[in-house]
Order: sequence, then C-alpha cells, then structure tokens
Amino acid sequence: MSMNGIDISSWNTGINLDAVPCDFVIVKATEGTGYVNPDFERAYNQAKNAGKCLGIYHYARGLDAVAEADYFLGKVGQRVGEAILVLDWEGGDNKRFGVNDSQWVKTWLERVVSKTGVKPLIYTSQSVMARFNGLGDYGMWIAQYANNNPTGYQDKPWKEGEYACAIRQYSSEGRLPGYDGRLDLNKAYMDRDGWNKYAGKGNAVNPGTGTGTGTVSTVSGKSALDLAAEVMRGQHGNGNDRRARLGTMYDVVQGLIDHVASASAADLANEVIAGRYGNGEVRKTVLGNRYNEVQKIVNGGGARPSAPAAQYYTIKSGDTLSGIAARYGTTYQRLAQMNGIANPNKIYAGQKIRVT
Repeated sequence: MSMNGIDISSWNTGINLDAVPCDFVIVKATEGTGYVNPDFERAYNQAKNAGKCLGIYHYARGLDAVAEADYFLGKVGQRVGEAILVLDWEGGDNKRFGVNDSQWVKTWLERVVSKTGVKPLIYTSQSVMARFNGLGDYGMWIAQYANNNPTGYQDKPWKEGEYACAIRQYSSEGRLPGYDGRLDLNKAYMDRDGWNKYAGKGNAVNPGTGTGTGTVSTVSGKSALDLAAEVMRGQHGNGNDRRARLGTMYDVVQGLIDHVASASAADLANEVIAGRYGNGEVRKTVLGNRYNEVQKIVNGGGARPSAPAAQYYTIKSGDTLSGIAARYGTTYQRLAQMNGIANPNKIYAGQKIRVT
C-alpha cells in the first residue's frame, strides 16, 4: 500500500488543506537558526484537523548542526510523536552542502534522536543520496524528477524501484484540485500505520514498504548499496529467503551484486570514482573479492572519472536565471536549455531547476 501527499512551505501560504486531496502533508517549520515559516502553525493545525498524516521539516543552512537541531525542536514542541520529523538537505543557501555532508547531517540527526527518541527522515536529491550510505537506519525522502511538466499524482513515478526510499518526491509542478498553484507531489511507500511508526517515539524499526500486509520490513528507507552490503554480510539469507526479505528491492539489489561479479575491474573503478559504491567498509563489503584489484586501479589513477552528478537549485524570490548561472559557473542559456525554459525572463519562486 502507498499514500499520495504534498509538502508545503511559505510559498504555499494560505493553502486550504481541507480542499486539496492528499493523504499526508509535510510542512516546513524552520530554516537555519532564525527563520520560521509564518504559515507553519496554521497549515499544520488545518492538516491535523483534516485528519492528514503529518510531517514537519527543517531546511538546513549548514550553520552549527546542534544549534539548528535545537532551533527546529523548539518550534516542533509537543508535536513530537504525531508528525514525522525531516531534515531537508540540499544546495542553495546551505554552506555545508558538498562539504563533508555526512558528518553535519549525522550530528543534526543524532541531536534530534537524543532529545526526542525519534529518528528523523533525510530529504535530499537522488544524485547525492549515496553521501549518506552507512549513516544509520534513517528513512530517506528522495527527490528525483523526470521533467518539469505539470502533473497530477502518479501511480508509478519515473525511476521507481531503482533505489529504496520511504518517500519519493517526483514533481514540483503538481496540479491538484482545490489549489491554484504549483505543488510538490510525493508518494509514500507505506500506509498510515507505517507513517505513525516513523513519527512515534522509539521508532528504531522502520515500517514496511507498502505491501499492505502490516509486516515490518528491515529494508525500507535503505539504499540498494546498503542492502547489497547487508546481503554480502549474510543478513538476508539466500534464494527464496533473500527474495522474500528484500521484497520489491530484490531485483535491484541482486542486479548490483551480479554486476560487481561480472564487470571489468576498470568499469568498477570508474564507478567507484563516480561514487556508486560509497566509502570505507561499505565499498569493501560490496566489492568483496574484487576490492583489491579495483582499488589498485583507483589509487593508481588508471580509471576515467565519470561526469559529476546533477545538482539542483530551488529558485527564490528575486532570483534571475543569469544570477543563478553566475553562481554556478555556467550561462543562463545553458540553464534554459537543460530545464526546457522557453523564456529565461520567466522563472518562478519555488521552481527547482538543474544547475550542473
């Protein structure tokens, strides 16, 4: 079983959550250590009264991680236990994005867990989710868009099933009845009980991935890489037992393991450089008996680096395409071409565009 839902911020101020069809609503509460969404209280209370599954997120600015966590929790207040808690980790105004991301995020998450007993989710783009491999048993909310075309809810978003996540955000150009504007659209791979397990105190065990059986799964929220490492350690058995344990992730995980066994060392080395196999023990475990030959090529510089992962930026009020281009060392013509923007003078606050 799965659920459809939206996430909202001050860009959606005044949205009538009684009128918009959604199973869940995730509301932005804070940013950094000095910003509170002015519509947070109203939107949250309206969603709660409407019987929606609830979520609250904090947009990281890359300041002191403990201070940002405490600021967020100060605004969350007594809502701990009734709403999932989320860290929004993306570029833009985040000073630490791309700079030892994993350590900052780990500090923020552990601070929240230590004060609430609840494990938050991590929101980030698919292109950087590998940075958090091995961080811990935290659910992932992954953003990946096929295009910027207007859309309603989708039963099977683009690239679905290629990686494990608790929630998938697949569009920032959503159009739904009851709201005359753009919305972020999401699919949660769980039912209401699963959502409540993420929200409730002591949620060390993640809920299932939407099978509708109510069975607790150990794979939800984990990447294919993490699951492959667990398989290599013998945690998911063999044959039909492994297939049952991995569920809908079986083909992806088994395909990764089979690829490592059959690919050339040079190809694997290029994939290591591109970040496909993470770092440290995870990489060593997944590569198994191929590790030494592959790492030798990587250390010797014999592999060809792959192209850098795509990066996205959320447009803010006052931004221009030329200004964004200058910030990322490109041209406004290139950004317009990559994002299918017909008129470079017409961009919108809240719109997400590819910048690299």
